Amino acid sequence: MKSHIVLTKQYLSIFFSVMVTCCFFLQAVPGYTKDVSPAGATGFTYSINYPDNQVDKELGYYKLKMISGQKQQLEIALSNPSDEKVTIDVKINGAKTNQNGVIEYGDSTIKSDPSLKFDFMDIVKAPESVELAPGETKNVELMVEMPETGYDGVIAGGIQLMRAGQADKQNDGSGSMVINQYAYVIAMLLQETDTKVTPDLSLNSVQAGQTNYRNTIFVNFSNVMAAYLDNMTVEVQLTQKGKETVLYERKQTAMRMAPNSFIDFPISMNGERMVPGDYEANILVTSGEKKWSWKESFKITNEDANKFNERDVGLVQEKKVDWRLILLLVVAFLLIILTIFYVLRFLRKKKKSKESAMKKSRKKRKKKIQINK
Repeated sequence: MKSHIVLTKQYLSIFFSVMVTCCFFLQAVPGYTKDVSPAGATGFTYSINYPDNQVDKELGYYKLKMISGQKQQLEIALSNPSDEKVTIDVKINGAKTNQNGVIEYGDSTIKSDPSLKFDFMDIVKAPESVELAPGETKNVELMVEMPETGYDGVIAGGIQLMRAGQADKQNDGSGSMVINQYAYVIAMLLQETDTKVTPDLSLNSVQAGQTNYRNTIFVNFSNVMAAYLDNMTVEVQLTQKGKETVLYERKQTAMRMAPNSFIDFPISMNGERMVPGDYEANILVTSGEKKWSWKESFKITNEDANKFNERDVGLVQEKKVDWRLILLLVVAFLLIILTIFYVLRFLRKKKKSKESAMKKSRKKRKKKIQINK
């Protein structure tokens, strides 16, 4: 995974923008078939040692058939082909769904969905880091401990392997700073039965917010079942409550959802001001022959509208007359004028006094000269 964290000087005082470009992230996730990696920019390689209960060893990721209460140790071989010591950070993550309908198996700030009964991070454990000497190959050991309670469906997550201490800062030539970070992420799916579980969606909320400091309406819904939802299409139309005119809309196809995860689906307000009021969202989600539709009312409060409008970096704010500021400027200007007036008056008086003293002095000198004569 190649992360580009860009600090744009123009908006540095306003916001910190994060842009992520996945380069190595999909080395070993469902849909890809690599289980041996090149060293590349990470400085190390990995190889999956599949156990006997691996469903298919050609997948390129773990898909394990488990039983309730089972404890199993797994191994991933890590190799350091370089001539310097390498420390590899290991992170265990549950599978989440991001705003674009892409499943994330790597480190993420997305929270777990309330429907999640068995958290991948509670089931799979790994060391925090592994050190490799130059030319060394070592196995990182993962411990899987299944819940005592049986379940149908799949528990999904990923193992992220990242070289420690990455801080490769570069200037991209446009006044921005770029930090490159690379990691491998290996997906793991844990399944006990072959019982087919059908995905099901539940609407959670529709509310105002922001994406990258731009006004947005978020439709939040969950896949409450322990099954992947593939080929998902989402269509949303936003209107004022009781009216038919569509204010904002969005349609996106070819999305996916992880088991027991939610998505915050964003609908951009196209750089417009957020207006307080009552609204409705018409939502349609399809996946193959499956279909879910909701009509949800939501409200934008004055407080939210003001807050988000002030933060929207792309919004042209209306300029209002600040009479208090104008009054302060006028008072300050008058004080300056008065100060200058009194200073000049003082200097003039001082000059006149000096001239008067000099005249008197001259007169005295003339009198003395006349007396002497």
